[in-house]
Amino acid sequence: MKKQKSLKARTRVVKTVIYIVCIFLSLLSIMPFYTMFINATRGTYEIQSNSISLIPSTYLISNWKVLINKNFNPAIGFMNSMIIAVGATVLSVYFSSLTAYGLVAYQWKWRQPFFTFIMAVLMIPTQLSIIGFFQFMYKLGLTNKYLPLIVPAAASPAMVFFMRQYLLATLSLDIVNSARIDGAGEIRTFNTIILPIMKPAVATQAIFAFVGSWNNLFTPLVLLTDRKKYTMPIMVNLLRGDIYRTEYGSVYLALSLTVLPLFIIYFILSRHIIGGVALGALKE
Repeated sequence: MKKQKSLKARTRVVKTVIYIVCIFLSLLSIMPFYTMFINATRGTYEIQSNSISLIPSTYLISNWKVLINKNFNPAIGFMNSMIIAVGATVLSVYFSSLTAYGLVAYQWKWRQPFFTFIMAVLMIPTQLSIIGFFQFMYKLGLTNKYLPLIVPAAASPAMVFFMRQYLLATLSLDIVNSARIDGAGEIRTFNTIILPIMKPAVATQAIFAFVGSWNNLFTPLVLLTDRKKYTMPIMVNLLRGDIYRTEYGSVYLALSLTVLPLFIIYFILSRHIIGGVALGALKE
């Protein structure tokens, strides 16, 4: 009895410590976003004189007026960023999943060299190819258009690697063979059988792809020169003011508006991730 009581006491202590650590880490991860939202309600002088505050201030409306006076149009920025981010996310998730399915479900001679080539492309930084990419898009007349920011996302080596590893662990080729025997085509098999199996992986990669495309500043800044097609990161980047004064309150307000869609996308897709983890835990 004494041993059981001591064991239960130790278990409670361990659980308490785990809870405390998890709560501390959660607060630590939330704090930067909370500080950003608080600074969106503060004035520039308050931010510069007292850098940290946990209480909202009264400068939210004035910060909003500063944004409007600086030709910051959140509606246009949201629309442009949403078109690019949604298009790039859909293409990258679908075609990366399709490529991973081809690497797992089919036996062909060049399968492993092809996968090695994809991993080699992953090692090439975007900055090294941006000059050639811009010249190519300029010759095609695709500058100041959304297509160069959406279509190349279909080739995502990192996502192909992730999807391939997920299929290797979860996909049974017997299911694919059964679908073929029943007369289902390859595209129909992929759309109706494989994609539902990959739902947790698709949700996870969709979050990363959307966040990466939404926060992308470098490539849109190079390709877009028309103000009507600026994305939210470009608009925020232009809020630096002159050399004498920068309205930090308005900058924080613009950043807060920028991250709101990211929270929404995460909350929508996170339940699929949690559901996939729970389903995997129950499988025999």
